[in-house]
Amino acid sequence: MESEVAQLPLSDQLWLWFQKNKKPVLWAVSILVIGGLVVWFAVYRSQEQQTEAGQALSSVVFAQSSTQGAQAESDPAAYLKVAAEYPHSEAAARALLLAGSSYFTEGKYDQAKAQFQRVTREYPASNFRSQALLGVAACLEAQGNATEATAAYKELIDQHPNSPVIPQARFALGRLAEAQHQPEQAYNHYEQVAQMDPYGSIGSDTGGSIRQPAALCG
Repeated sequence: MESEVAQLPLSDQLWLWFQKNKKPVLWAVSILVIGGLVVWFAVYRSQEQQTEAGQALSSVVFAQSSTQGAQAESDPAAYLKVAAEYPHSEAAARALLLAGSSYFTEGKYDQAKAQFQRVTREYPASNFRSQALLGVAACLEAQGNATEATAAYKELIDQHPNSPVIPQARFALGRLAEAQHQPEQAYNHYEQVAQMDPYGSIGSDTGGSIRQPAALCG
């Protein structure tokens, strides 16, 4: 009998094998199909939530900007609500960043720093992480913690050397060095800013800043 089966065409041999093992094969196929559907739904739902989160944040940003005439300061609570309702989304990271910026504008530096730190802690892979690190450093500087602010700006530069906010961090380091009577360090930072952003507003601002420390160094 086995020799007769061996002589059958391959397609017939596979059919006989399937008939013999029909039940376990069907179970395996069912599991694969269900697993694939679960993965597909999870990806679909994740993308859907990202879209919903982005739309919710856009609505808040629009509402905040439309009331600026009547209310000079934006409401960080609205941004925090979006972050709470859509956790683990890029929109939530941006919402926390905007909340921190709102607190900073109000002069509430501890609360601003807390939101910026949430971005770095809860969304370490976010595209907004470098901006959050800049926010943390700016809060420390605004609070008069020059040493900690300097370390924070340097940490940002070390971790995200290609970030678009690096010129701002470099300019801040130059400003801090100048305030601490370190003209050579200030000059070096300003010079790097001018090279990195020659046509931007920050690069233009370093024009006068470069000359003064350089003269002091002479």
